[in-house]
Amino acid sequence: MSSAMNPLRPLLRSAIRRASAPVSSARMARRTLVTPTNINHAQVSDIQVNATQGVREDPGEFDEGDVIASESQSGEGMFGFKLNPVATKTGGHAKSEGRPIYLDMQATTPMDPRVLDRMLPFFTEQFGNPHSRTHAYGWEAESAVDEARKHVASLVGAHEKDIVFTSGATESNNMIVKGIAKFYQKSGRKHIVTTQTEHKCVLDSCRYLESQGFEVTYLPVLPNGLVSLSELRAALRPTTTLVTIMAVNNEIGVIQPLKEISDTIRSWAKENGVTKPFFHTDGAQAVGKIPIDVEAMGIDAMSISAHKIYGPKGVGAAYVRRRPRVRLEPLIHGGGQERGLRSGTVAAPLVVGMGEACRIAMEDMPADHARIKVLSDRLVKGITSQVDQIVRNGDPSGYPGCVNLSFSYVEGESLLMALKDIALSSGSACTSASLEPSYVLRALGAADDMAHSSLRFGIGRFTTEAEIDLVIDRIVSVVNRLREMSPLWEMVQEGIDISKIEWAAH
Repeated sequence: MSSAMNPLRPLLRSAIRRASAPVSSARMARRTLVTPTNINHAQVSDIQVNATQGVREDPGEFDEGDVIASESQSGEGMFGFKLNPVATKTGGHAKSEGRPIYLDMQATTPMDPRVLDRMLPFFTEQFGNPHSRTHAYGWEAESAVDEARKHVASLVGAHEKDIVFTSGATESNNMIVKGIAKFYQKSGRKHIVTTQTEHKCVLDSCRYLESQGFEVTYLPVLPNGLVSLSELRAALRPTTTLVTIMAVNNEIGVIQPLKEISDTIRSWAKENGVTKPFFHTDGAQAVGKIPIDVEAMGIDAMSISAHKIYGPKGVGAAYVRRRPRVRLEPLIHGGGQERGLRSGTVAAPLVVGMGEACRIAMEDMPADHARIKVLSDRLVKGITSQVDQIVRNGDPSGYPGCVNLSFSYVEGESLLMALKDIALSSGSACTSASLEPSYVLRALGAADDMAHSSLRFGIGRFTTEAEIDLVIDRIVSVVNRLREMSPLWEMVQEGIDISKIEWAAH
Protein backbone atom coordinates (compact mmCIF):
# COMPACT_ATOMS: atom_id res chain seq x y z
CA MET A 1 0.00 0.00 0.00
CA SER A 2 1.45 3.41 -0.99
CA SER A 3 1.78 6.35 1.36
CA ALA A 4 -0.93 8.06 -0.64
CA MET A 5 -3.25 5.24 0.26
CA ASN A 6 -2.16 5.19 3.90
CA PRO A 7 -1.76 8.78 5.25
CA LEU A 8 -0.56 7.45 8.63
CA ARG A 9 2.65 5.94 7.20
CA PRO A 10 4.65 9.21 6.96
CA LEU A 11 3.66 10.10 10.51
CA LEU A 12 4.76 6.70 11.77
CA ARG A 13 8.10 6.97 9.94
CA SER A 14 8.69 10.40 11.46
CA ALA A 15 7.90 9.11 14.94
CA ILE A 16 10.27 6.15 14.48
CA ARG A 17 13.09 8.46 13.33
CA ARG A 18 12.60 10.67 16.39
CA ALA A 19 12.53 7.69 18.75
CA SER A 20 15.72 6.20 17.29
CA ALA A 21 17.67 9.46 17.27
CA PRO A 22 20.49 9.84 19.84
CA VAL A 23 19.22 11.13 23.13
CA SER A 24 20.85 14.35 24.27
CA SER A 25 22.21 14.74 27.77
CA ALA A 26 19.60 17.42 28.38
CA ARG A 27 16.81 14.98 27.63
CA MET A 28 18.38 12.28 29.81
CA ALA A 29 18.77 14.59 32.80
CA ARG A 30 16.13 13.96 35.42
CA ARG A 31 15.37 15.47 38.77
CA THR A 32 16.97 13.65 41.67
CA LEU A 33 15.04 13.75 44.90
CA VAL A 34 17.25 13.27 47.91
CA THR A 35 15.63 13.74 51.31
CA PRO A 36 17.37 13.49 54.68
CA THR A 37 15.74 11.28 57.27
CA ASN A 38 15.61 13.90 60.00
CA ILE A 39 13.58 16.59 58.23
CA ASN A 40 10.26 17.12 59.99
CA HIS A 41 7.14 17.83 57.97
CA ALA A 42 8.74 18.89 54.68
CA GLN A 43 6.60 20.15 51.83
CA VAL A 44 7.80 19.19 48.37
CA SER A 45 7.54 21.55 45.40
CA ASP A 46 9.36 21.40 42.07
CA ILE A 47 12.09 23.98 41.51
CA GLN A 48 15.06 24.25 39.18
CA VAL A 49 17.91 22.05 40.41
CA ASN A 50 21.54 22.83 39.62
CA ALA A 51 22.82 19.66 37.97
CA THR A 52 26.43 20.47 38.92
CA GLN A 53 25.76 20.23 42.66
CA GLY A 54 26.93 17.16 44.50
CA VAL A 55 24.32 14.74 45.80
CA ARG A 56 24.81 12.75 48.97
CA GLU A 57 24.13 9.14 48.02
CA ASP A 58 22.82 7.88 51.35
CA PRO A 59 20.09 10.08 52.86
CA GLY A 60 20.55 8.20 56.09
CA GLU A 61 23.98 9.84 56.54
CA PHE A 62 22.38 13.02 57.90
CA ASP A 63 22.60 13.32 61.66
CA GLU A 64 20.43 15.31 64.02
CA GLY A 65 21.52 18.93 63.91
CA ASP A 66 23.30 18.77 60.52
CA VAL A 67 23.27 21.93 58.43
CA ILE A 68 21.24 20.66 55.50
CA ALA A 69 21.75 23.36 52.91
CA SER A 70 24.15 26.26 53.06
CA GLU A 71 22.77 27.97 49.94
CA SER A 72 19.44 28.89 51.52
CA GLN A 73 17.46 28.27 54.67
CA SER A 74 14.82 26.29 52.79
CA GLY A 75 17.31 23.84 51.30
CA GLU A 76 16.10 24.56 47.75
CA GLY A 77 19.51 24.55 46.13
CA MET A 78 20.60 21.18 47.41
CA PHE A 79 17.42 19.12 47.52
CA GLY A 80 15.06 20.50 44.93
CA PHE A 81 12.21 21.17 47.36
CA LYS A 82 11.21 23.78 49.89
CA LEU A 83 11.12 23.00 53.57
CA ASN A 84 8.21 24.33 55.59
CA PRO A 85 9.12 23.74 59.25
CA VAL A 86 6.21 23.36 61.62
CA ALA A 87 7.85 24.02 64.96
CA THR A 88 11.18 25.54 65.86
CA LYS A 89 12.74 25.91 69.27
CA THR A 90 13.41 29.52 70.20
CA GLY A 91 14.56 30.58 73.64
CA GLY A 92 13.43 27.33 75.23
CA HIS A 93 9.92 27.56 73.78
CA ALA A 94 8.39 26.05 70.68
CA LYS A 95 7.16 28.43 68.04
CA SER A 96 4.51 27.41 65.51
CA GLU A 97 5.12 28.27 61.87
CA GLY A 98 3.34 27.16 58.73
CA ARG A 99 1.36 23.93 58.76
CA PRO A 100 -0.13 22.37 61.91
CA ILE A 101 1.90 20.08 64.12
CA TYR A 102 1.01 16.51 63.21
CA LEU A 103 0.00 14.27 66.13
CA ASP A 104 -2.37 11.85 64.40
CA MET A 105 -0.05 8.91 63.75
CA GLN A 106 -2.81 6.31 64.20
CA ALA A 107 -4.60 7.76 61.16
CA THR A 108 -1.48 7.72 58.98
CA THR A 109 2.23 8.36 59.20
CA PRO A 110 4.49 10.51 57.00
CA MET A 111 6.47 8.44 54.55
CA ASP A 112 10.05 7.88 55.65
CA PRO A 113 12.32 9.52 53.01
CA ARG A 114 14.33 6.29 52.81
CA VAL A 115 11.15 4.53 51.69
CA LEU A 116 10.53 7.11 48.97
CA ASP A 117 14.11 6.79 47.74
CA ARG A 118 13.67 3.03 47.43
CA MET A 119 10.37 3.38 45.56
CA LEU A 120 11.30 6.03 42.97
CA PRO A 121 13.11 3.78 40.43
CA PHE A 122 10.02 1.55 40.16
CA PHE A 123 7.92 4.49 39.00
CA THR A 124 10.37 5.28 36.18
CA GLU A 125 13.00 3.00 34.64
CA GLN A 126 12.11 -0.20 36.53
CA PHE A 127 8.42 -0.11 35.63
CA GLY A 128 7.95 -3.76 34.65
CA ASN A 129 5.01 -5.97 35.58
CA PRO A 130 6.25 -8.41 38.26
CA HIS A 131 4.13 -11.15 36.68
CA SER A 132 5.81 -10.83 33.26
CA ARG A 133 8.08 -13.88 33.08
CA THR A 134 9.52 -13.44 29.57
CA HIS A 135 11.83 -10.42 29.85
CA ALA A 136 14.15 -8.51 32.15
CA TYR A 137 11.64 -5.80 33.05
CA GLY A 138 9.37 -8.37 34.63
CA TRP A 139 12.22 -10.26 36.26
CA GLU A 140 13.65 -7.21 38.05
CA ALA A 141 10.20 -6.16 39.28
CA GLU A 142 9.49 -9.70 40.48
CA SER A 143 12.84 -9.80 42.27
CA ALA A 144 12.07 -6.52 44.05
CA VAL A 145 8.62 -7.79 45.10
CA ASP A 146 10.17 -11.02 46.42
CA GLU A 147 12.69 -9.02 48.43
CA ALA A 148 9.91 -6.86 49.87
CA ARG A 149 7.95 -9.99 50.80
CA LYS A 150 10.97 -11.25 52.74
CA HIS A 151 11.23 -7.97 54.67
CA VAL A 152 7.54 -8.09 55.64
CA ALA A 153 7.81 -11.74 56.67
CA SER A 154 10.97 -11.13 58.72
CA LEU A 155 9.30 -8.32 60.65
CA VAL A 156 6.50 -10.61 61.90
CA GLY A 157 8.42 -13.90 62.16
CA ALA A 158 6.65 -15.53 59.21
CA HIS A 159 7.72 -17.49 56.14
CA GLU A 160 7.84 -15.28 53.06
CA LYS A 161 5.33 -17.50 51.22
CA ASP A 162 2.76 -16.78 53.95
CA ILE A 163 2.60 -13.10 52.96
CA VAL A 164 -0.13 -11.98 50.54
CA PHE A 165 -0.04 -8.37 49.31
CA THR A 166 -3.29 -6.40 49.34
CA SER A 167 -4.40 -2.77 49.08
CA GLY A 168 -4.31 -2.27 52.85
CA ALA A 169 -5.41 -3.58 56.23
CA THR A 170 -9.11 -2.99 55.51
CA GLU A 171 -8.97 -5.32 52.51
CA SER A 172 -6.88 -7.82 54.48
CA ASN A 173 -9.39 -7.82 57.33
CA ASN A 174 -12.30 -8.30 54.93
CA MET A 175 -10.48 -11.00 53.00
CA ILE A 176 -9.52 -12.99 56.09
CA VAL A 177 -12.69 -12.64 58.18
CA LYS A 178 -15.11 -13.25 55.33
CA GLY A 179 -12.86 -15.70 53.51
CA ILE A 180 -12.29 -18.05 56.45
CA ALA A 181 -15.93 -17.90 57.52
CA LYS A 182 -17.24 -18.71 54.05
CA PHE A 183 -14.76 -21.49 53.32
CA TYR A 184 -15.47 -23.43 56.52
CA GLN A 185 -19.22 -22.87 56.65
CA LYS A 186 -19.63 -26.08 54.63
CA SER A 187 -18.58 -28.04 57.73
CA GLY A 188 -21.27 -26.36 59.84
CA ARG A 189 -18.88 -24.07 61.68
CA LYS A 190 -20.68 -20.73 61.47
CA HIS A 191 -19.77 -18.99 64.72
CA ILE A 192 -17.29 -16.12 65.11
CA VAL A 193 -15.94 -14.45 68.24
CA THR A 194 -14.67 -10.87 68.26
CA THR A 195 -14.66 -7.86 70.62
CA GLN A 196 -16.74 -4.70 70.81
CA THR A 197 -13.65 -2.52 70.32
CA GLU A 198 -12.44 -3.86 66.97
CA HIS A 199 -11.77 -1.62 63.99
CA LYS A 200 -14.90 -0.74 62.07
CA CYS A 201 -13.93 -2.84 59.06
CA VAL A 202 -13.82 -5.97 61.23
CA LEU A 203 -17.11 -5.15 62.94
CA ASP A 204 -18.80 -4.40 59.62
CA SER A 205 -17.45 -7.65 58.14
CA CYS A 206 -18.92 -9.53 61.08
CA ARG A 207 -22.27 -7.76 60.67
CA TYR A 208 -22.25 -8.71 56.99
CA LEU A 209 -21.64 -12.34 57.93
CA GLU A 210 -24.54 -12.16 60.39
CA SER A 211 -26.75 -11.17 57.47
CA GLN A 212 -25.53 -14.33 55.73
CA GLY A 213 -26.61 -16.62 58.55
CA PHE A 214 -23.48 -16.62 60.75
CA GLU A 215 -23.56 -16.12 64.50
CA VAL A 216 -21.18 -13.57 66.02
CA THR A 217 -20.32 -13.06 69.68
CA TYR A 218 -19.10 -9.52 70.48
CA LEU A 219 -17.08 -9.77 73.69
CA PRO A 220 -17.06 -6.83 76.10
CA VAL A 221 -13.71 -5.58 77.33
CA LEU A 222 -12.43 -4.65 80.78
CA PRO A 223 -12.31 -0.96 81.80
CA ASN A 224 -8.69 -0.81 80.62
CA GLY A 225 -9.62 -2.19 77.20
CA LEU A 226 -8.17 -5.67 77.63
CA VAL A 227 -10.20 -8.75 76.76
CA SER A 228 -11.09 -11.16 79.57
CA LEU A 229 -9.60 -14.59 78.82
CA SER A 230 -12.25 -16.30 80.93
CA GLU A 231 -15.03 -14.61 78.95
CA LEU A 232 -13.29 -15.58 75.73
CA ARG A 233 -13.14 -19.22 76.83
CA ALA A 234 -16.81 -19.17 77.83
CA ALA A 235 -17.80 -17.77 74.41
CA LEU A 236 -16.14 -20.55 72.39
CA ARG A 237 -18.31 -23.28 70.88
CA PRO A 238 -17.70 -26.45 68.85
CA THR A 239 -19.03 -24.49 65.85
CA THR A 240 -16.62 -21.56 66.31
CA THR A 241 -14.50 -21.18 63.21
CA LEU A 242 -12.72 -17.87 63.88
CA VAL A 243 -11.61 -15.64 66.74
CA THR A 244 -10.57 -12.16 65.61
CA ILE A 245 -9.08 -9.74 68.17
CA MET A 246 -6.93 -6.76 67.23
CA ALA A 247 -3.35 -6.52 68.51
CA VAL A 248 -3.18 -2.78 69.35
CA ASN A 249 -6.32 -0.67 69.48
CA ASN A 250 -6.29 2.31 67.12
CA GLU A 251 -8.06 4.66 69.57
CA ILE A 252 -6.63 3.84 72.99
CA GLY A 253 -3.41 1.93 72.24
CA VAL A 254 -4.21 -1.07 74.45
CA ILE A 255 -2.06 -4.11 73.61
CA GLN A 256 -4.00 -7.37 73.74
CA PRO A 257 -2.21 -10.48 75.11
CA LEU A 258 -2.02 -12.30 71.79
CA LYS A 259 -0.09 -15.37 72.97
CA GLU A 260 -2.40 -15.84 75.95
CA ILE A 261 -5.44 -15.55 73.67
CA SER A 262 -3.98 -18.16 71.31
CA ASP A 263 -3.13 -20.48 74.22
CA THR A 264 -6.68 -20.13 75.57
CA ILE A 265 -8.17 -21.09 72.20
CA ARG A 266 -5.82 -24.06 71.80
CA SER A 267 -6.31 -25.42 75.33
CA TRP A 268 -10.09 -25.08 75.08
CA ALA A 269 -10.15 -27.01 71.80
CA LYS A 270 -7.93 -29.75 73.22
CA GLU A 271 -10.03 -30.11 76.37
CA ASN A 272 -13.23 -30.37 74.36
CA GLY A 273 -11.83 -32.57 71.61
CA VAL A 274 -12.90 -30.24 68.80
CA THR A 275 -11.17 -28.52 65.90
CA LYS A 276 -9.28 -25.42 67.04
CA PRO A 277 -10.82 -22.17 65.81
CA PHE A 278 -8.49 -20.01 63.75
CA PHE A 279 -7.03 -16.94 65.43
CA HIS A 280 -6.83 -13.73 63.39
CA THR A 281 -5.53 -10.39 64.61
CA ASP A 282 -5.69 -6.95 63.04
CA GLY A 283 -2.04 -5.92 63.32
CA ALA A 284 -2.29 -2.58 61.53
CA GLN A 285 -1.38 -0.57 64.65
CA ALA A 286 1.07 -3.14 66.04
CA VAL A 287 3.36 -4.36 63.26
CA GLY A 288 6.56 -2.33 63.17
CA LYS A 289 5.80 -0.68 66.51
CA ILE A 290 5.92 -3.58 68.97
CA PRO A 291 7.55 -7.01 68.53
CA ILE A 292 5.26 -9.47 66.72
CA ASP A 293 6.12 -13.14 66.10
CA VAL A 294 3.25 -15.02 64.50
CA GLU A 295 4.81 -18.41 65.21
CA ALA A 296 5.57 -17.79 68.88
CA MET A 297 2.20 -16.10 69.42
CA GLY A 298 0.18 -18.79 67.64
CA ILE A 299 -1.41 -16.40 65.14
CA ASP A 300 -3.06 -18.05 62.12
CA ALA A 301 -3.81 -14.89 60.12
CA MET A 302 -2.96 -11.21 60.47
CA SER A 303 -3.65 -7.92 58.66
CA ILE A 304 -0.87 -5.40 58.02
CA SER A 305 -0.86 -1.82 56.70
CA ALA A 306 2.09 0.03 55.14
CA HIS A 307 1.04 3.63 55.78
CA LYS A 308 0.89 3.07 59.54
CA ILE A 309 4.65 2.37 59.58
CA TYR A 310 5.95 5.25 57.42
CA GLY A 311 5.27 3.47 54.14
CA PRO A 312 3.02 4.35 51.19
CA LYS A 313 -0.76 4.39 51.25
CA GLY A 314 -2.68 1.93 49.11
CA VAL A 315 -0.75 -1.21 50.01
CA GLY A 316 -0.90 -3.73 52.84
CA ALA A 317 -0.50 -7.42 53.43
CA ALA A 318 -2.24 -10.43 54.89
CA TYR A 319 -0.34 -13.10 56.73
CA VAL A 320 -2.13 -16.39 56.02
CA ARG A 321 -0.52 -19.46 57.55
CA ARG A 322 0.25 -22.35 55.19
CA ARG A 323 1.34 -24.99 57.73
CA PRO A 324 -0.99 -25.98 59.24
CA ARG A 325 -2.91 -24.50 56.36
CA VAL A 326 -5.54 -21.80 56.74
CA ARG A 327 -8.02 -21.97 53.87
CA LEU A 328 -10.12 -19.03 52.80
CA GLU A 329 -12.40 -18.10 49.97
CA PRO A 330 -10.92 -15.17 48.00
CA LEU A 331 -12.80 -11.92 47.58
CA ILE A 332 -11.17 -11.13 44.24
CA HIS A 333 -10.90 -13.59 41.38
CA GLY A 334 -8.78 -13.28 38.26
CA GLY A 335 -5.22 -14.17 37.29
CA GLY A 336 -4.48 -16.20 40.38
CA GLN A 337 -1.73 -13.95 41.74
CA GLU A 338 -0.74 -14.11 45.43
CA ARG A 339 -1.43 -17.84 45.86
CA GLY A 340 -4.82 -17.33 44.23
CA LEU A 341 -6.01 -15.47 47.33
CA ARG A 342 -5.79 -11.96 45.86
CA SER A 343 -5.80 -11.77 42.07
CA GLY A 344 -4.61 -8.66 40.28
CA THR A 345 -1.28 -7.15 39.26
CA VAL A 346 0.85 -6.47 42.32
CA ALA A 347 1.69 -2.75 42.56
CA ALA A 348 5.46 -3.16 42.57
CA PRO A 349 6.41 0.43 43.60
CA LEU A 350 4.04 0.33 46.57
CA VAL A 351 5.09 -3.17 47.59
CA VAL A 352 8.76 -2.16 47.39
CA GLY A 353 7.96 0.81 49.64
CA MET A 354 6.18 -1.42 52.13
CA GLY A 355 9.11 -3.83 52.18
CA GLU A 356 11.53 -1.00 52.85
CA ALA A 357 9.30 0.41 55.60
CA CYS A 358 9.29 -3.03 57.24
CA ARG A 359 13.06 -3.34 56.91
CA ILE A 360 13.57 0.04 58.54
CA ALA A 361 11.02 -0.75 61.26
CA MET A 362 12.85 -3.95 62.14
CA GLU A 363 16.12 -2.03 62.56
CA ASP A 364 14.73 1.08 64.24
CA MET A 365 11.94 -0.39 66.41
CA PRO A 366 13.86 -0.45 69.73
CA ALA A 367 15.14 3.12 69.31
CA ASP A 368 11.80 4.38 67.99
CA HIS A 369 9.86 2.81 70.87
CA ALA A 370 12.23 4.18 73.52
CA ARG A 371 12.11 7.69 72.06
CA ILE A 372 8.34 7.66 71.62
CA LYS A 373 7.94 6.47 75.23
CA VAL A 374 9.96 9.47 76.46
CA LEU A 375 7.88 11.90 74.39
CA SER A 376 4.63 10.23 75.48
CA ASP A 377 5.53 10.49 79.17
CA ARG A 378 6.54 14.12 78.64
CA LEU A 379 3.19 14.88 77.02
CA VAL A 380 1.05 13.17 79.66
CA LYS A 381 3.00 14.59 82.60
CA GLY A 382 3.09 18.07 81.07
CA ILE A 383 -0.69 18.19 80.64
CA THR A 384 -1.86 16.36 83.77
CA SER A 385 0.49 18.35 86.04
CA GLN A 386 -1.21 21.59 84.98
CA VAL A 387 -4.83 20.58 84.36
CA ASP A 388 -7.19 18.72 86.71
CA GLN A 389 -10.07 16.40 85.90
CA ILE A 390 -8.35 14.45 83.12
CA VAL A 391 -8.91 10.74 82.49
CA ARG A 392 -6.48 8.61 80.50
CA ASN A 393 -8.48 6.08 78.51
CA GLY A 394 -7.20 2.54 78.11
CA ASP A 395 -4.26 0.73 79.65
CA PRO A 396 -1.39 3.09 80.66
CA SER A 397 1.04 0.28 79.85
CA GLY A 398 -0.24 0.08 76.26
CA TYR A 399 1.52 1.41 73.17
CA PRO A 400 2.99 4.79 74.21
CA GLY A 401 2.55 6.36 70.78
CA CYS A 402 -1.24 6.37 71.24
CA VAL A 403 -2.42 8.53 74.14
CA ASN A 404 -6.16 9.05 74.63
CA LEU A 405 -7.22 11.68 77.18
CA SER A 406 -10.70 12.85 78.18
CA PHE A 407 -11.08 16.40 79.53
CA SER A 408 -14.01 16.79 81.91
CA TYR A 409 -16.39 19.70 81.25
CA VAL A 410 -14.88 20.39 77.83
CA GLU A 411 -16.56 19.39 74.57
CA GLY A 412 -14.16 17.51 72.31
CA GLU A 413 -15.26 19.17 69.08
CA SER A 414 -14.84 22.64 70.63
CA LEU A 415 -11.39 21.61 71.79
CA LEU A 416 -10.43 20.47 68.29
CA MET A 417 -11.80 23.67 66.74
CA ALA A 418 -9.67 25.71 69.12
CA LEU A 419 -6.55 23.70 68.26
CA LYS A 420 -6.33 24.39 64.54
CA ASP A 421 -2.54 24.59 64.76
CA ILE A 422 -2.35 20.96 65.96
CA ALA A 423 -3.52 18.00 63.87
CA LEU A 424 -5.29 15.76 66.40
CA SER A 425 -8.22 13.39 66.39
CA SER A 426 -11.14 12.72 68.69
CA GLY A 427 -11.29 9.07 67.58
CA SER A 428 -10.72 6.77 64.64
CA ALA A 429 -10.20 8.49 61.28
CA CYS A 430 -12.41 5.80 59.75
CA THR A 431 -15.40 6.88 61.86
CA SER A 432 -14.72 10.60 62.22
CA ALA A 433 -17.65 11.45 59.96
CA SER A 434 -20.00 10.32 62.72
CA LEU A 435 -21.03 12.68 65.51
CA GLU A 436 -21.67 9.75 67.84
CA PRO A 437 -19.27 9.35 70.79
CA SER A 438 -16.54 6.77 70.29
CA TYR A 439 -17.91 3.23 70.53
CA VAL A 440 -14.49 2.14 71.82
CA LEU A 441 -14.64 4.51 74.79
CA ARG A 442 -18.25 3.58 75.47
CA ALA A 443 -17.19 -0.07 75.54
CA LEU A 444 -14.75 0.86 78.30
CA GLY A 445 -17.67 2.22 80.31
CA ALA A 446 -17.01 5.90 79.64
CA ALA A 447 -20.02 8.21 79.89
CA ASP A 448 -21.10 9.95 76.70
CA ASP A 449 -19.85 13.35 77.87
CA MET A 450 -16.38 11.96 78.64
CA ALA A 451 -16.30 10.06 75.35
CA HIS A 452 -17.20 13.30 73.54
CA SER A 453 -14.42 15.19 75.35
CA SER A 454 -11.59 12.85 74.36
CA LEU A 455 -8.55 13.59 72.24
CA ARG A 456 -6.17 11.05 70.72
CA PHE A 457 -2.51 12.05 70.53
CA GLY A 458 -0.47 10.05 68.01
CA ILE A 459 3.30 10.30 68.51
CA GLY A 460 5.71 8.90 65.95
CA ARG A 461 9.22 8.60 64.57
CA PHE A 462 9.48 12.21 63.43
CA THR A 463 7.75 13.92 66.38
CA THR A 464 10.05 16.36 68.17
CA GLU A 465 10.39 17.57 71.74
CA ALA A 466 9.66 21.10 70.57
CA GLU A 467 6.34 19.96 69.13
CA ILE A 468 5.39 18.15 72.33
CA ASP A 469 6.19 21.24 74.40
CA LEU A 470 4.11 23.45 72.11
CA VAL A 471 1.20 21.00 72.28
CA ILE A 472 1.34 20.95 76.08
CA ASP A 473 1.21 24.75 76.24
CA ARG A 474 -1.67 24.93 73.76
CA ILE A 475 -3.74 22.18 75.40
CA VAL A 476 -3.39 23.67 78.88
CA SER A 477 -4.27 27.15 77.62
CA VAL A 478 -7.28 26.08 75.54
CA VAL A 479 -8.75 23.69 78.15
CA ASN A 480 -8.56 26.35 80.86
CA ARG A 481 -10.16 28.93 78.56
CA LEU A 482 -13.01 26.63 77.52
CA ARG A 483 -13.66 25.63 81.12
CA GLU A 484 -13.90 29.28 82.13
CA MET A 485 -16.79 29.57 79.67
CA SER A 486 -18.51 26.42 80.96
CA PRO A 487 -21.33 26.85 83.53
CA LEU A 488 -20.85 23.22 84.57
CA TRP A 489 -17.22 23.86 85.46
CA GLU A 490 -18.26 26.88 87.50
CA MET A 491 -20.76 24.75 89.43
CA VAL A 492 -18.12 22.10 90.11
CA GLN A 493 -15.71 24.74 91.39
CA GLU A 494 -18.41 25.88 93.79
CA GLY A 495 -18.66 22.34 95.19
CA ILE A 496 -21.96 21.37 93.51
CA ASP A 497 -22.33 17.67 92.67
CA ILE A 498 -23.82 17.98 89.19
CA SER A 499 -24.46 14.23 89.00
CA LYS A 500 -27.29 14.69 91.51
CA ILE A 501 -28.95 17.53 89.65
CA GLU A 502 -32.31 16.68 88.05
CA TRP A 503 -32.30 18.51 84.76
CA ALA A 504 -35.62 19.70 83.39
CA ALA A 505 -36.71 17.99 80.19
CA HIS A 506 -37.65 20.12 77.18
